[in-house]
Amino acid sequence: MAGRRRNVLDVREILRRLQLGQTARAVARDLAVSRKTVAKYQEWAQTRGLLSSPLPEPGELQALLTTALPEAPPRSPFKAAGHEARIRELRRQGVECQAILQRLREEAGFPGSYSALWRYVRRLEPQSAEACIRIETAPGEEAQVDLGAAGWLRDPADLERKKAWVFVMTLSFSRHQYVEFVFDQSVATWLHCHRHAFEFFGGVPVRVVLDNLKAAIVRASFQDPVVQRAYRECAEHYGFLIAPCRPRTPQHKGKVEQGGVHYVKRNFLAGRTLRDRTEANTLALVWCRDTAGQRIHGTIKERPLERFEQVERGALRPLPAEPYEAAIWKRVKLHPDCHVVFAGSFYSAPHRLIGQRLWLRATATSVTLWHEHQLLATHAPARKPGQRQTHPDHLPPAKVVALMASPAWCLRRAREIGPQATELIGRWFGERPLDRLRSAMGILGLAGKYGARRLEAACARALAYDQLSYPVLKRILQQGLEAGTLPLGASPNDQAARFARPWTDFFAQEA
Repeated sequence: MAGRRRNVLDVREILRRLQLGQTARAVARDLAVSRKTVAKYQEWAQTRGLLSSPLPEPGELQALLTTALPEAPPRSPFKAAGHEARIRELRRQGVECQAILQRLREEAGFPGSYSALWRYVRRLEPQSAEACIRIETAPGEEAQVDLGAAGWLRDPADLERKKAWVFVMTLSFSRHQYVEFVFDQSVATWLHCHRHAFEFFGGVPVRVVLDNLKAAIVRASFQDPVVQRAYRECAEHYGFLIAPCRPRTPQHKGKVEQGGVHYVKRNFLAGRTLRDRTEANTLALVWCRDTAGQRIHGTIKERPLERFEQVERGALRPLPAEPYEAAIWKRVKLHPDCHVVFAGSFYSAPHRLIGQRLWLRATATSVTLWHEHQLLATHAPARKPGQRQTHPDHLPPAKVVALMASPAWCLRRAREIGPQATELIGRWFGERPLDRLRSAMGILGLAGKYGARRLEAACARALAYDQLSYPVLKRILQQGLEAGTLPLGASPNDQAARFARPWTDFFAQEA
């Protein structure tokens, strides 16, 4: 009776057919077993009188076989003799079987196979099955989302092949799902996929279950996960609750883990050649309705699309009047130049907060800066990297003048002081090719110390003597000479300027 022991139901069927009068040859042919096997169990049953009486129940027959038949022959010894201690040591260090096999081969020329090593490790570390509970939810109560690698797709924007990811949102009640292929896992992409999924379903579930990817969860925690500020804002706009899984527990969102991402890979992507991402997303929506939506689901035993249309669609919360405008929140630092850096461009904020951390919120239409939940500034998005978006009010007052200074600005400021100052500044800029901007700013700056009226009088005196330099004007004001009476006949040197072009010719465009 030595050899492999057959299943008790197979043995009972052999005995039942022998009782009915079938020959051993016919039993062997019908059950696809050898005649030696039939003869072995026939002899064993005859010695115990089992063929001449009603057959025992399977449990009783199992007990008879266990006590009567010998144990199965021992397996061939594992080819790890002398390596057991090394294997146990490596397993205590957390080394996987494949790495253990490689090290044993390098260290001692280990001749065994991976499967033999794996069986030995399983005997060393027996595992007991852990019970699980399947949770079903009410219609419209829950959706599960996941992102998984989807190979390579061509980007229609630049015709280059890029690594792609597949976003899947599965409604937990109906198992109806939305699929979209993307090229990154950024916050903006994550938010756009949610918007597209809600619009595809025509409603919003009560809560969204997800794992701890960085686009949604800043810091994973068993009890108190920190949610991305942009994702929190999206949830408030659509009115759903964010329910992150515990770290390292993907089985808590098994409906999208197995029936979502894995199903897309095995069914939609397997054996299919896609031209680019646009084609992939177009065909994926058709597949969601016509293939995934029309299959008989293995758990609910219904068609997901029918269950969605008949029950769950009406249970979803309505979409808001306006779709969510995807926003990116980022923590930024205000640098000494009164600007923060975002996406390679620069945005100004009040200079009093230099060195502090601010919140930046960027959308397609605006970039706003916040400090302690107070709005500081609103900018238009930069059109290209390196561009500066600056509000003059954000800069120190003493620095604004230098930033805004130009010949046209100086002339406008001189007109505010008076005609003599305008004439003097104009003549300064009319003397080419010297750049008189700094000197003109210095002259206009005297108005801040001595007043516009005194500067206007000093300019008249300087013009009368044709002495237009900054030191002369400063000395006139310091000594109070602007109040004195101008000498009779004192006038600019008309002969020297007879053939000079008037200074106004240089500023015709400003005029």
